[in-house]
Amino acid sequence: MESGTADAGRDPVRHRTYAAHVLEDGTYDALVFDAADHADGGVEVELTILSGPHKGEVVSLVSHDWSGDSLDLLGIPATLTVAGGRPSVTFEP
Repeated sequence: MESGTADAGRDPVRHRTYAAHVLEDGTYDALVFDAADHADGGVEVELTILSGPHKGEVVSLVSHDWSGDSLDLLGIPATLTVAGGRPSVTFEP
């Protein structure tokens, strides 16, 4: 992770939320900052990207790979992978 101060010309608080499919294919370090049960049985998570050109941006997606309480996801690191335009997320223990 890079260190330093925020660029003077950039707004440090971003309110732009993306569906993960708009990101380029790649792997992104992320942090879960919001999670809630979704109507279809999955969990809806909002992730903030921690590094790279999308640092600080928010991605929202629904995961069906979590079987615990959605609140247990708050604040944990995650890896967001986009391959062929399709996102997947791995939650770190």
